[in-house]
Amino acid sequence: MRIRVSPGDGSDRVLRVPGDKSIAHRWLILAATARGPSRLAEVPPSLDVRSTASCLSRVTLKARPALDLWVVNASSWVEGGGSTWNGTSRERSIGPLEVEGEGRDGLIESGVDLDCGNSGTSMRLLAGLLSSARFPSRLVGDESLSSRPMERVAAPLRRMGAEIETTEGHAPLVVSGGALRGVEHRLDVPTAQVKGAILLAGLAADGETIVTEPVATRDHTERALLALGAPVRREPTAVAVTRFQHEGFEASVPGDVSSAAFLVGAAALEGRALRIEGVGLNPSRTRFLDVLSRMGVETETAVTGEQLGEPVGRIEVRPGTELRGTTIDEEELPRVIDEVPLLAVLAAHARGESWFLGAQELRVKETDRLSLLAEGIRSLGGHAAAEADDLVVAGAGLRGGAAEAGGDHRLAMAFAVAGAAAEGPCEVDGMEAAEVSFPGFVEALRAAGVGVEVVA
Repeated sequence: MRIRVSPGDGSDRVLRVPGDKSIAHRWLILAATARGPSRLAEVPPSLDVRSTASCLSRVTLKARPALDLWVVNASSWVEGGGSTWNGTSRERSIGPLEVEGEGRDGLIESGVDLDCGNSGTSMRLLAGLLSSARFPSRLVGDESLSSRPMERVAAPLRRMGAEIETTEGHAPLVVSGGALRGVEHRLDVPTAQVKGAILLAGLAADGETIVTEPVATRDHTERALLALGAPVRREPTAVAVTRFQHEGFEASVPGDVSSAAFLVGAAALEGRALRIEGVGLNPSRTRFLDVLSRMGVETETAVTGEQLGEPVGRIEVRPGTELRGTTIDEEELPRVIDEVPLLAVLAAHARGESWFLGAQELRVKETDRLSLLAEGIRSLGGHAAAEADDLVVAGAGLRGGAAEAGGDHRLAMAFAVAGAAAEGPCEVDGMEAAEVSFPGFVEALRAAGVGVEVVA
């Protein structure tokens, strides 16, 4: 899908965003492996989350019917236009997912490949889950996923006692589980996916499993485990678990703050107020708001509730913003890794240069985001360059033009937001990629007041 973006009407808005896919992956795994029934509301119908649900249905028996039905309904909801937006709510809802779990010992051999699609989170977390299952599982993915590094998750799981085969360090992964032992593992690269995989394995291991990080990453796995009563020990950059089997639970997935970031960015570019309700406000996910503050964007958050250890509330954007450049250093960058595309296009409209330092991890995402970000900003009439592992973006605005998303959901959304304040129209090709994480993004962008026209 190709869209043309232009500045909108500038009026203030109140919106919601789909459920957080990072949280949904983890809660689906925990629901499918609980002892007893679980009920999950607001599970997002994004492609990545459907991949996790489909894989789980193949390795569970009692949970399979509900998971398969949810995947069918989620697919129909997206393809049928269920992601239409109207004021503060979507017009249609998939409804809650009710899953009957048999505990971790109830996992069964699939007999077929577990297709993770484009979802690295699915593949890495499921590798951790299946590392204790006493049967082989083969995890596969699309071309993009098959190019991403998997030894970073395979190596610690091998140390714990699982047999993990990669294909020259990449997918497909063959996981043959067994008796696991707790280990202490220090991550070389800060990654919540690998941390989560090790913690899931640690729940079925003898002894304590400890994960230490270079810098603190998102903590959805440990928050959920704590809320379920697991023996979790936490320090600022370390977390430890021991063997634990949880019971069924009930929770509603908070709105995805990384998705909300794109609507916040659009409002900031147009200098108007915006309020997003029901969004997750986990402190490990809101560092981008600190970056926006340095850039001159005034926001305010308020926590109004909690779901399975996750704070939930609202984000408000104040009107009348003049953007200025900033620098994100090597320590801060992992904490805003998903928001870098959005921050980079905002930087293109700012006064002065912006630097994103130590961004090598962006080269092994769904695409080489570092290079494609620079190319996309230039294609839209701005100035940017990828220099080794750094990205530099010159401010002064965008003239307009055409950019290609390259199959990357976050690039598609970032380039669309970029057009909200460009001098001329901006066209973005490949917008269908946004369905990976934000079903209905184009409609949401319209609802946020941005001018969006589908042209092909």
